[in-house]
Amino acid sequence: MARNRKPVTVIVAAHKKYRMPDDSMYLPLHVGAEGKKADDGSDLEFGYLKDNTGDNISIKNPNYCELTGLYWAWKNLDSRYIGLVHYRRYFAGRRISPDPFGRILTEKELAPLLGRYRVFVPKKRNYYIETLYSHYAHTHYGSQLDEARLIIQEKHPEYLATYDEVVGRKYGYMFNMMILRRDLFREYCIWLFDILFELEKRVDVSELTYFQGRFYGRVSEILFNVWLEYQMRSGRLKPEQIREFPFIYMERIDWLRKGTSFLKAKFLGKKYETSF
Repeated sequence: MARNRKPVTVIVAAHKKYRMPDDSMYLPLHVGAEGKKADDGSDLEFGYLKDNTGDNISIKNPNYCELTGLYWAWKNLDSRYIGLVHYRRYFAGRRISPDPFGRILTEKELAPLLGRYRVFVPKKRNYYIETLYSHYAHTHYGSQLDEARLIIQEKHPEYLATYDEVVGRKYGYMFNMMILRRDLFREYCIWLFDILFELEKRVDVSELTYFQGRFYGRVSEILFNVWLEYQMRSGRLKPEQIREFPFIYMERIDWLRKGTSFLKAKFLGKKYETSF
């Protein structure tokens, strides 16, 4: 059976019908499928696999965002490498095309790299005038990261020094995008969800808006950096075993609106209430 495993499967987290890559490496996954109904009362269908099949936490999607897809991939896939991207954001390959879908990383491009690298991530995002912590605290609620730190201190104290260093940086691998060798993918998910399930017990979301209540996916963006950095510090990974790819958006970003919202968050205390 192991000999027949796919070399790599990258799930594409989606909550609506959208154009998908024409490459067998990608597996479209309807995240948050549990309980979703069409206008006629039938189960909502996009023609994708659903994250409420097999071992899953689909019901948590309103708070966990794409992480219900990450959990599903952990529990239900056995490819040698497993990854996560988003229906509007992908790793970019080397091809040049006016169509953004023509520039998405393909399995043909990735396959020769699988033996050499164990981790594939998007290029680091630099916040320049903000640390990961201060950016999160301005746009969301820093108390959520503070609670995550307490949980790490209690349950995974060996990670604490790394956590403190990472949140003080001005850059990081964001978006919960990754492709990991299967053993690393499993280890990361065990560590991550152990922290998040405990965080869920400690944080009251009832006073948060719907958008702000989706914070587990945002906390995990930072936690991924903590986990990855610790793997290198502990000798589990070498820097040369990690490969960065550019990332590409499928739609145009309103940078003026995004920048204005950030300045309002930083200087006026106005939290984000929408994605960009």
